[in-house]
Amino acid sequence: MRVVDPLVSVDWLKEYLDAPDVRVLDATWIAPWVDANAHETARKLYNEGHIPGAVYFDIDEIADHDTDLPHMMPPPEKFSSRARKMGMGDGNRIVIYDRGNFLASARVWWMFRAMGHSDIRVLDGGWNAWIKAGGPVEDLPPLQKDRHFTVRVQNHLIKDYGQVCALKDNPNVVVIDARPEGRFKGQDKEPREGLPSGHIPGSINIPMSTLVTPDGYLKSADELRVIFKAIEEDDYIVASCGSGVSAAVILLALQRLGRDDVALYDGSWTDYASRAYSEIATS
Repeated sequence: MRVVDPLVSVDWLKEYLDAPDVRVLDATWIAPWVDANAHETARKLYNEGHIPGAVYFDIDEIADHDTDLPHMMPPPEKFSSRARKMGMGDGNRIVIYDRGNFLASARVWWMFRAMGHSDIRVLDGGWNAWIKAGGPVEDLPPLQKDRHFTVRVQNHLIKDYGQVCALKDNPNVVVIDARPEGRFKGQDKEPREGLPSGHIPGSINIPMSTLVTPDGYLKSADELRVIFKAIEEDDYIVASCGSGVSAAVILLALQRLGRDDVALYDGSWTDYASRAYSEIATS
């Protein structure tokens, strides 16, 4: 099996930044419990400086607004419309970066894959690596031309509440929770008010932070194999987290190991724990 690494290096992007088929997305996202003005702060950071030609991808705007859950996958027609207006489409090689250890570049990478675009990569090390390497920066709005985007929804890459509940007791299914250990074990509070902590019964905990080096790069394949050593080759994997953002880093890491079939529970813990009849485990 040929393993296609889902990341590109800063050196690669420097070399191909001006290629006519390369498009860059800034997916910087800040959690609302970290900054009361998170949405405005993220947009301000982009406006103050971004990789030349990069378009800002707002996961809270390009989302399903017919649900109370945050930044859920939008309907295919909305995603296609936004992608076209950003100049992202068929025949493009898309590279995504952010300013927060793959939050939310990994999610945007997953969104494009779930909508059928396979030539999509994440910049390893993100914005910090770009700046450290002396990459060029601009504060000008990019020139955007509509480009056709063909949607081919990959239903196997996205799961909802009912599907996760139907799968969680299957011995060949592994649900991986990317939240910090304290929240997974029910020892620490959830950042979203009124939401109990704990985990989906039978799920295992691999915190997203364990997949990333201290300087913000995804760990090597050898290091990741050790972290995911409990996963069998024929296991069906579903990744979850607080609201479907950090779980995408699980998918990114597993694709580095050759697994391109891992699904993401879009609503994740916010969806699961907000339902009064959900069974919650703490041990």
